[in-house]
Amino acid sequence: MQDHPPVVEATHPQTAALRSQLLAGENVLATLEVDLDATGRFAQGLIALTNSRLLAYEPGGGGWAAFPLSAGQSLRLSDHGGLAFMELFDTQRRLARWRFTLACNPLAVRFVGLFDREVQRLAGHGVRDDEDDGEESGFDFGEAGAPPSTWVLLRLWRFARPYQGQLLLGFTLMLGATGATLVSPYLTMPLMDKVLIPFQNGQRIDPGYVGLLLAGLLGAALFSWALGWAKTYLLSLVSERIAADLRTATFEHLLGLSLEYFGNKRTGDLMSRIGSETDRISVFLSLHALDFITDVLMLAMTTIILFSIHPGLALATLVPLPFIAWLIHLVRDKLRTGFEKIDRVWGEITNVLADTIPGIRVVKAFAQEKREAARFREANAKNLQVNDRLNKTWSLFTPSVALLTEMGLLVVWGVGIWLISHQSITVGTLTAFLAYIGRFYGRLDSMSRIVSVTQKAAAGAKRIFDILDHVSNVPDPVNPQPFENVTGAISMQGLDFRYGSRSVIRNLNLDIRPGEMVGLVGHSGSGKSTLVNLICRFYDVTEGAIKVDGVDLRRIKVSDYRRHIGLVLQEPFLFFGTIAENIAYGKPDATRDEIVAAARAAHAHEFILRLPHGYDSLVGERGQGLSGGERQRISIARALLIDPAILILDEATSAVDTETEKEIQRALDNLVKGRTTIAIAHRLSTLRKADRLVVMDRGEIVELGPHDELIAKQGHYWRLWEAQARRVDAEADGEDSSGLMVVAPNPSAHTENA
Repeated sequence: MQDHPPVVEATHPQTAALRSQLLAGENVLATLEVDLDATGRFAQGLIALTNSRLLAYEPGGGGWAAFPLSAGQSLRLSDHGGLAFMELFDTQRRLARWRFTLACNPLAVRFVGLFDREVQRLAGHGVRDDEDDGEESGFDFGEAGAPPSTWVLLRLWRFARPYQGQLLLGFTLMLGATGATLVSPYLTMPLMDKVLIPFQNGQRIDPGYVGLLLAGLLGAALFSWALGWAKTYLLSLVSERIAADLRTATFEHLLGLSLEYFGNKRTGDLMSRIGSETDRISVFLSLHALDFITDVLMLAMTTIILFSIHPGLALATLVPLPFIAWLIHLVRDKLRTGFEKIDRVWGEITNVLADTIPGIRVVKAFAQEKREAARFREANAKNLQVNDRLNKTWSLFTPSVALLTEMGLLVVWGVGIWLISHQSITVGTLTAFLAYIGRFYGRLDSMSRIVSVTQKAAAGAKRIFDILDHVSNVPDPVNPQPFENVTGAISMQGLDFRYGSRSVIRNLNLDIRPGEMVGLVGHSGSGKSTLVNLICRFYDVTEGAIKVDGVDLRRIKVSDYRRHIGLVLQEPFLFFGTIAENIAYGKPDATRDEIVAAARAAHAHEFILRLPHGYDSLVGERGQGLSGGERQRISIARALLIDPAILILDEATSAVDTETEKEIQRALDNLVKGRTTIAIAHRLSTLRKADRLVVMDRGEIVELGPHDELIAKQGHYWRLWEAQARRVDAEADGEDSSGLMVVAPNPSAHTENA
C-alpha cells in the first residue's frame, strides 16, 4: 500500500503525544484536527487513523481513546445548523462521536475516505490506489463523496421525457444518415473490380454502368447530408430545451430550500452549478451524446457488413478492440474523479469572484487588493494543477488508441495481401474493406475521446442532482390548510430550538394579540433574531409549536403564510432595477399610486423625487448609489406596500440617522395600528411605545411587560436601559465609552450562536 500524507499538517500540540500512543509496527496514515469538544465548546482535538486503529484525543480531560479497526465498521459524516458530526459505528452500535465546525468538513471528507479504504482492506476487498491521493486542496468544495457514476446521466431522462417524440424522430433520422454513409464504400467494390481493373487491363467499360455507380455515390452523399443536417438540428433544439428545463428546475428547487442549506454553501459554487454545469450537459447532449450514438450505430452496421463480405478479414479488423476497451476501463475512473475535482476547484474560483466583486468597496477601503489577488491566484494555481494531472493521463490515452488502430490497420493490410495472393478475395474487396476500416477505426477513436466528455457531463450532472436531491428542512404540508383573513394572533407554546448542538430557544411561551406591538430586547446572542426567524418560518422549531390565528405554521403552505408577513432587515437588500421595481418587489402588480403611498409612509418620497429620474431611477447592485438610510426607507416601503397582517422590524432603524429615525417612527406610530408588529431595535428608546417588551436572555423570556412597568422592577430591562443611557451621556460629553456594554442585537441566528 502506498503511503498517504496526513490530511492535515502535524502542528497539533498533541502530535508528540500521538507518537507515544503508537504500538510497535503501527503507522499513522492520516490525522484530522477538530475544533470542538464534546460539549460544543471550542477546543483542539485530534483524530488519527493508523493501519490498525483509530486514535482520538478528547480535550478537557478526556485523554486518548483507541478503537481497533475491524470489518463492518463505518465512519459517517453529517452536518446540521452549521456544525458537522463524525460518528464511528460497528455492526451493532455507535462507538464514538466527534463534532467540529464546517471549516474542518472538507478535510473530514478526505479522512472518511481513507478510513473506508482501510476497512475495505481489512475485509479483504481489493482497493485501487489513486496516484492523486493526498493531493486534495484545502478549499471548501461543498458536497464530496463517491465519484460520480456515468449512470447518473440516465437520470436526465426525467427532463427528456417530454421530448420523447422528437427524440424518436431524431434517432430515426440518425439511423438513416448512418446507413447512407455506408453505401459509398460498398460501391467501391464493383467500381474497382468491374471498372478500374478491367479498364487497366485493356478491356472496354460500360459508360452507363459507370454513371450508375457514380450516381449512387452522389445520391448516398446527398441523402446522408440531408438526413444528417435534419437530425443534428432537431436533436440540438431538443438538447437545449432539456438543459433549459434542467436549469430552471434546479433554480426553482434551490429557491424552495431552507435558509439552513444556503448557510452551508458558497454563492459562487451554486452559480457555477446552475450556470456552467448545465451548459456542459447541454453541449454533451447536443453534440457528444449524438456523436456517441452515431458511432455505436456506425460500428454495429460496419461490423455486420465486414462479416458479410469476408468473416476472416473482419476478425482481423477487430484485433485492437480488446486493448482499446482495456485502456478505456483503465482511464475512466481517473477521468471521472479528475473532472469532479476540476468542477470543485472551478467553483472555488467562482467563489472568490462572487466574494470580491460585490465587496469591492470593502476591499479597496482596507487596501486588500493584493490579498484578494493572491486568493484568486491560489485558486487558479490549484485549477492548473488539477488540470495538469488530468491532462497527463489523457495525453497518454489518446495517442495509445491511435497507435492501436494503426497497428490494426497494418494487420488488415497483411492479412488482405495474403488472401489476395491466394485468390481468396479481390482487390476491390480489400479496397472496400480498407474504406470501411477507416470509418470503423475513426469511429472507434471518436468513441474513446467521448469518454472524456462523458465523465465531464457525469461530474456536472452529479453536482446538479446534489441540489435536486436535497430536501428542504422547512417542507410544505401534504394537505395544507387554507390561510385567509389573517388577524395576526401569534401563540408560541413550549418552544425549543437547537442550532447544531447548541440550544438557542428553551421552553418559550408567549402569546401576541392581534394588532399588538411587541418589542424584543436583550443582549446579543439572547435569541431575539432566532425567534423572529422561527416566526417567519425560516426554520422549524425543534419542539413545541408556533400558531398564527390558532393554526400551526407547519400546516400552512409556506408561500401562503409569508404573503402576510412584512419583513425589514437590519441590512437592507435592494435588487438591480428601478426604485419603483424595488418597492413593488412583494407586489409586482402594484400601481404607481400604491408605490408612492408606500414611499410616503416610509418617508422616502422626498429623496426619491430628488433623484434624476425619480421612481424610475436605477439603483446599482445591492442598492449601490444610495445611502444606508435611503436603502432602509425603500425596504420599509417595500414591506408596507403588501399591507401585511404581521410586520417584523429587525433593527429596522439602525442604519438611519437620528432625524430620519424620528420621521420613520412617526410613520410607524400610525402604521402599527391594527397590525401585529414585532420589533427588534438597537436603541431601546424606539420601543417605548410598544405595548409590551419581551426581555430575553439565553433563549428564555426573563421579563415581560410595558416599558414603565419593567423600569420600575429594576431588573434585566432596567439594567439594559441604564447601560445604554450611560453610553449616550458619555458620547454627549465626548467621553470614551469603549468599556461600556452596548446592546447591539444581531439579526443573524447563526452569528448569535457562534
